[in-house]
Amino acid sequence: MRTPCIPQLDESAAHSRAVELVRRERRTLLGLAGPPGAGKSTYAEQLVGGLRAEGHPVALVPMDGFHLAHAAVDALGLVPVKGAPQTFDVDGYVALLDRLRAPSGRTVWAPRFDRDLEEPIAAALPIADDVRLVVTEGNYLLLDQGPWAMIRPLLDECWFVELDPAVRRERLAARHVRHGRDPKEALARTTGSDEANARLVGTTRHHADAVLRLSPTGSP
Repeated sequence: MRTPCIPQLDESAAHSRAVELVRRERRTLLGLAGPPGAGKSTYAEQLVGGLRAEGHPVALVPMDGFHLAHAAVDALGLVPVKGAPQTFDVDGYVALLDRLRAPSGRTVWAPRFDRDLEEPIAAALPIADDVRLVVTEGNYLLLDQGPWAMIRPLLDECWFVELDPAVRRERLAARHVRHGRDPKEALARTTGSDEANARLVGTTRHHADAVLRLSPTGSP
C-alpha cells in the first residue's frame, strides 16, 4: 500500500493558505503539529503577527497552556518525562477547542505556559468573539491515541512543521539552557525524553494536511 503524498508548503504558501482560512464565512481552527524544537511556537507567533498586521482577526492558542502544574507532575511521578502526552490536560484542551469552534458572543479565555516559571497560567489569553481564525500549536495535535484522537476532528486543517533534526536538537538544548538548565542536563533532556517524544510525534506526520519545512537559517 502506497503512503499518500502530503502537500508541501513553504512559508509564503503557508501564509497564503492561512489568509484563505481567515476569509471563510465561519471561524476556522488551524493546527501546527511537530516535534519539540521544530520551531512551531516561533513560526505560529510570526504567522499570527503577520496576519494581524494585515488587519485579519486571528488569535494564537498554544497547547502548552494545558501542561499539568509541576506539583501535579511531581505527585504523579512523571517529572522525568515532563512534556510527554500523559503530562497534559488533554480533556481540557479538547473542551477549549470545542468551545472555540462556535463563537458564543463572549470572549473565551485560554491558559498559557510561562517558560520562566515552568508553569501554566490560567485564563491568560483572550480570544475575542470576532476572531475568524484560531491558530493552535503543539506536539501532539495529530496523535490518534486515547483522548488525543479527539483533537484532529476539531481542526479545520493541521500542518506538520519540520526542521532539520540536528538543528532541531541543537536549538532545543540551547532553549533548555536559556531556561535555567546546565548544559549537561540540557543535553540529557534533549537526547532523552525530548527525543522519545519527537519519535512519537513523527509517527503522526501522515495525518497532516500539509508539511511545512522551516529553514534552518530562520529564527529559533
